Amino acid sequence: MTTATLAPPAAPVEAALIRTDAQALEVADALAREFATGAAQRDRERQLPNAELERFSASGLWGITVPRRFGGADVSSATLAKVIARIAQADGSLGQIPQNHFYALEVLRVNGSEAQQRRLFAEVLQGRRFGNALAEFTTRDSAQRTTRLRQSPSGWSVQGQKFYATGALFAQRVPTSVVDDQGVQQLAFLPREAHGLRVIDDWSGFGQRTTGSGSVVLDNVQVSPEDVVPFQASFERPTSVGPFAQILHAAIDIGIARGAYEATLAFVRERARPWPDSGVDAAHEDPLTISEIGRVAIRLHAAEALLERAGGHLDIARAAADAQSVADASLAVAAARALGTDVSLLAGNKLIELGGARASLTEDGLDRFWRNARVHTLHDPVRWKYHAIGNYHLNDQLPPRKGYL
Repeated sequence: MTTATLAPPAAPVEAALIRTDAQALEVADALAREFATGAAQRDRERQLPNAELERFSASGLWGITVPRRFGGADVSSATLAKVIARIAQADGSLGQIPQNHFYALEVLRVNGSEAQQRRLFAEVLQGRRFGNALAEFTTRDSAQRTTRLRQSPSGWSVQGQKFYATGALFAQRVPTSVVDDQGVQQLAFLPREAHGLRVIDDWSGFGQRTTGSGSVVLDNVQVSPEDVVPFQASFERPTSVGPFAQILHAAIDIGIARGAYEATLAFVRERARPWPDSGVDAAHEDPLTISEIGRVAIRLHAAEALLERAGGHLDIARAAADAQSVADASLAVAAARALGTDVSLLAGNKLIELGGARASLTEDGLDRFWRNARVHTLHDPVRWKYHAIGNYHLNDQLPPRKGYL
């Protein structure tokens, strides 16, 4: 980690155009195999994945949610979740970096004007990456925002400070949550090179180490009114924005879980030694080890099934949002997120447990799966997912329209 202010990334490379869900999954599989090589070293040495992100952007995957009428593939929510999970399986940080990019695009799809959508979606299809500057750490709770959008006859400007700005280090635009003079939250799609916008590489988490989730300082940053999209409106009426954000987080967790599980299978088969009193010649023949692998497999397969189910509910809500369809999507996504949290922590822990002390050696980097899961699953409290699901089934209460559901 450094605390340096980093320069904006280079101009975007030309992105390929993905046209179908099948093509998106095929490209994600190929990239994931490539990204898995070097993932342990990037984590261990905290090498920011600049070259990998360039290939990621050039692949066209960052544009797969752009609506068809604007030239995109508009893939299903389940396909998007699988793409994110597959990348996160290879490298948890690379799986998380585009999360807020896709979230900003969903806010744009739901709340943006026709002109805003046409212009900003075109930028994405050309290879531009969007980051985020949403969270703040100086407020009383996580829902409050103090970053201001000042509106005057001489122009609009933004003043404030953000943290957990995942993706901002690598982005050509930084969608930033701001509060206008009427106290209403907006989303300002700030150009990364805007004067007064500084991105500071001060992220020091022990997991997800190369997400670049540092700070953003906004000092009288000028913004065009055409780059400001309604944000608070996403939660004042039923929309897909909340569950859309959460299905991406669920996909990250479940992808990390799959990565840990596959690493466990390989390690136990190839490198683990049997316990002296187990009565077997190889670790993969040990009945207790086999049983524990089965426990992880069952939970992982269930989480992946819930993720696909959640995608189906989310597509219904995206096509026709009303109180019930959005509630159904939120609850389905919450179930996938809850089980994804559990299985990602379980799988990372079992990798170390079944691999023994050799599996914890730093040079192998196998501990990164548990560290990545432990950090990412803290993004928002999973206990509130259980509460929302229980309150619906027990008391017929629809879940609140929030970004964490």
